[in-house]
Amino acid sequence: MTVFHLADEGEAADLAAFLSRLLHYDRGAAVRLQAAGTALAVFGRPPSFEVLAVRAVRLAKPYEKGLEVTLDVTVSAGEFLETVDEKAGTALVPGAVTGPPWAGVLPPRGDWRSEPGLPAPDALRSLVAAVVAEFRSRTQELPAELRTRAELDRIGADIWSRTVGDTRLPVRAVHAAQSLGFLRPGVPLGLLSSGAWLRLRTPYGSIAVRRAGLGALDVSVR
Repeated sequence: MTVFHLADEGEAADLAAFLSRLLHYDRGAAVRLQAAGTALAVFGRPPSFEVLAVRAVRLAKPYEKGLEVTLDVTVSAGEFLETVDEKAGTALVPGAVTGPPWAGVLPPRGDWRSEPGLPAPDALRSLVAAVVAEFRSRTQELPAELRTRAELDRIGADIWSRTVGDTRLPVRAVHAAQSLGFLRPGVPLGLLSSGAWLRLRTPYGSIAVRRAGLGALDVSVR
């Protein structure tokens, strides 16, 4: 079985935390793993946010197959989490699963350019707190007979589809970044674009989303 030797215990703990958060939103979550050299990318899609989450993991050494071979496989997030040994700083690759549709469509690897207008990190965290409070307030004010899934979804779509500052980034992407542990105090943030994709980048992971109205333009299918 393929073994990942992670850079340190902290890297293993962050990977485990990321997988746990994905499983919180979807107990049957799958993740796509791509590894080459000393870098591992873990892709997941928490259904509540309709975004693609990417956790970059540093490896202490190239995974067992060697520098010249890449690994690309979709696995169960729960099974992968069970293999993470934080003390040893290792993780095993479980058996492959039939991937969900999103696993076949990933953001491009290159040609990313910086986008202006992203508010400061503190302002983004305040924004998330404000919109979460608004969602709770608006749903709690609904009469019992109107508190249907359709109405809750309508309110959610209204709130989470708003854009952030002067950017085209939807609020749901920032909410996802905070909920998955990417949006932390004192860390630098960046907003990038490539074709139809926008990516909110942090040192702990990225949130990628395709811009509305562009369909499948510039999508990388791998």
